[in-house]
Parts: sequence; structure tokens; C-alpha cells
Amino acid sequence: MANQDAEARSGPGGVVAVQAGADRLPRRRDLTADDVQQRLRYIVEKDKLALDDLPRRFLEAFAAILTQTNYRQVIDNYARTTARCSNCATACQIYQQTGDPRDVPCYRSNLLLETYRRHFTPRGLFETRILGRQYLTADRILEMASTYYDCTACRRCSLECPLGLDHGLVTHLARYILSEIGLVPRALVISVRAQLEGPTRNTSAIPLPAILDTVEFLADEIRDGKQREVRFPVDQEDRDYIFFPAVSDYLMEADTLMGIALTLNACGDQDRWTIGSRYFDGINYGLFYNDWVLEEVLTAEIEEARRLRARAILIGECGHASRSAKVFSRAFLGPTAPPVVHIIEYTYRAFKEGRLRLKPGAVTERVTYHDPCNIGRTGWIVDEPREMLRAFCADFVEMTPRGPTNLCCGGGGGTVSVDELRAYRTGVAGAKKAEQLRATGAKYVVAPCANCKKQLRELCEDHHLDMEVVGLHDLIYRAIDLD
Repeated sequence: MANQDAEARSGPGGVVAVQAGADRLPRRRDLTADDVQQRLRYIVEKDKLALDDLPRRFLEAFAAILTQTNYRQVIDNYARTTARCSNCATACQIYQQTGDPRDVPCYRSNLLLETYRRHFTPRGLFETRILGRQYLTADRILEMASTYYDCTACRRCSLECPLGLDHGLVTHLARYILSEIGLVPRALVISVRAQLEGPTRNTSAIPLPAILDTVEFLADEIRDGKQREVRFPVDQEDRDYIFFPAVSDYLMEADTLMGIALTLNACGDQDRWTIGSRYFDGINYGLFYNDWVLEEVLTAEIEEARRLRARAILIGECGHASRSAKVFSRAFLGPTAPPVVHIIEYTYRAFKEGRLRLKPGAVTERVTYHDPCNIGRTGWIVDEPREMLRAFCADFVEMTPRGPTNLCCGGGGGTVSVDELRAYRTGVAGAKKAEQLRATGAKYVVAPCANCKKQLRELCEDHHLDMEVVGLHDLIYRAIDLD
């Protein structure tokens, strides 16, 4: 089976794109701790991995989460369904690529739902304790640790579920439980520790002086390129917006930040926004694996907004940062949490009001648009960027499918941050996306999301696509009419 899996998951150039850089976990009971550490080498285990103790620890963590959160009602409802029709397979780009039954979303969800049925319902407890039918084993937990990080949590499968199951939510809960027993991708742990405990308080460990140097340099670049004095205000109080981009943008997406700053300036809102010096990172990896991390990051954002008395939070071009702040800030911190505005919402409103003018035909190359799952899947932001792109792009083409049914970039759910999974991300999870991109013949792929940009660039590189991945505001920077 391992050799068959490896052959089925061959990526571009013959590179074997397999789970965690190794074959899938075999279905047997004689795994040793060394076997596990080798196959899951991108996973951190806080204590020495003791296979015999894994079921107890998993069930204790599951029980605590069910007791202290509101997950029980949702999972109990899901567990009452059969969840085995496999309708979701028609929407899962991973299963479509591999044909492996273990990649069917409802198979993956049932790993956790069946654990709930067997260990947290009266019938399941009877079968386990009286009849001795043990379900949860170390093998099954290790399969979860592996397969739940195969899933990109794009939630496209949920659109096809006739029973209304949100498989992305089940994936999130499973990762939450696994994180409580230490089975977490090392890359996420390192980034979160830097953000919550490190001296820089951001996922990229960028010190504040480097941020200040960067924005000063970007202001100079705008002045030289556009003959416009644009400021990146820092620690200004009583502003309408406090700005949180993905902190990696300060180093990797300078064109996006320049486009955003120039847009705010051109709209007459130069003095309505600010960046906070004590906290300036919109990334929130808690959305991918752990609710207490999700809450801690949101709390830090809101505390910085309150310190500067900002009236709203403005999120940059980052899908998961937008969704985590928009959906969960008031859920965790109550109705007094400031409202959240996505930068595309701001820019589109200014465009419709006539405060932002874009030159028709400013971009002559062919352009297409990728919907980040975290802002497109629910239909939150779909048509707005397209309307603006059509206003200044001479040759705009759509991908199919688009909008709420878009294909994931292949690096969703935080997997893009796990470099050990690159061969899997580009060779399997993103293979259908690569086909979709190639079919457009576009020169520019607009992807208003930091994670999507990284994944799509790697996808273009590994699949030899002659395309440039840019942000929406990268092109708006070229198209703004400043006269």
C-alpha cells in the first residue's frame, strides 16, 4: 500500500509528493515511537511520544473541549448522521487527484465523529465498556495527525454535503484536540510562540525598527515612482482605522503595501489610519489549529486598537487574517470589539463613491483572479475585486469555477507554512489549481491573500507556469489616476 500511495502521489518532475514527506501511516498495531517520529517528522510532540498513552490523552482533551466550549452540540448533531454518502468527494480537489478513499472528506470527518459516537454517547460507552469494543487506538490517532493536515480546510466539500456538515469545522476541532496533546506541525508552533511569547510579537520575528525602516523606504519609493507624498502613520491616536496586514507583507509584499497606502492617500484618507507599534501582525494561526491561540491573537489586535482609540480594524490582503478577525472577534471578545473592515471592502467603497479613480486599460496584459477560500467561500468578497479589475484591465479572464465554488490554492488551512509539505501541496493538493491557472493563459494572477500568494508562486514554479502572482493593490497601484 505504501508503494502504491507513493506512486499515486508523484508530483512534478517525478518528486514523490507524499504525506509529511514520507509514506502514509500503515494500518497496523506494531508502530514504534521511532517509526512515528520518522513519518510525522514535521509534527512536534511536547512530551516523549508514548503510543500506549495516546488514547487516554486524546480522550481527556476531547472531553475537556466538549465541556468547556460549545462544540458538543454541533458534533453531537453531526454524529447522528451517517456522513458516508461521499457526495463531498465530487468537490474535493485532493480526492480528485489521488482517488484514495482516505481522502474523501466524510471519511476524514468520520475518524473524529466515530470517536465521539464510541466514547461520548450512551450507546458507544455501553459497547466500549460492556462489550469491549475499543475504537480509539494509537494508530487511529496517528492517522488523524497525518490526514487532518492533508486537508486544506477550504470547505468546498461542505457545499456538496446534503446533510449540511461542515467538514472544515470538523478538521478544525480535530486539530484543536491534537494540539492539546502536542501533535502540531512544528512550523505553526514556532510562529505562534514568536507571536505570543517572543520579543517581536509577530510570526515572522521582525523587530519594530525593521518595520519602521521598511515603511520609510516604501514611502520614498512611492514618492520617486508617483511623485506623491504618502505616509505610513505609526501610533497615531483617534484614527478611523488601525491597520493589520500579514506581517510578512512588510518583507515580501512591498508592492501590495504601497498600493494600499497610495489608495488611502488618493482617497483623501491619509490621516484616517495608523499602524500600531506594539502589535502589527494580522496573521492568526489559531484559525488553523487551536481556539485559545485564536483568541489570544484577536485579543492582542483589539488591545492595540483600544490603546490607540481606533474606531475599526482594517485588515490587509490576507484571507485567514480577515476571516478570523471578522467572524471571531466579537464571538470571543463580545459586542464591544471594534468592527472589522477588509481592505478590499474599503477600496471598493471608495471606488463606487468616485473617490478612487482607475485608468481604463492601465494594465494591458491578461489578468485573472483567484478567490481566497476564507473570503470567497461564503460569498463575502467575490464580485467587488472583479468589478475594479475590469475597470482598468484590458484583458480580464475568469477561472472556472469561481467565487464560492473556487478551487483552493492547495495551501489552505495553514499547510502553506509547513515547508516539509511543499511536494504534497504542489504535487497533489494544488495540482487541479495548476491546471485551472494554465487554462487561463493569464500573465497576472491576482490573489489578495498572503498564504495564497506563497502557495501559488510555488505552484507556478513547480508546474512551470509562466505567470506572476500579485495582490489586487499591486495592480491598483499601477492604475490609480492621481490627476
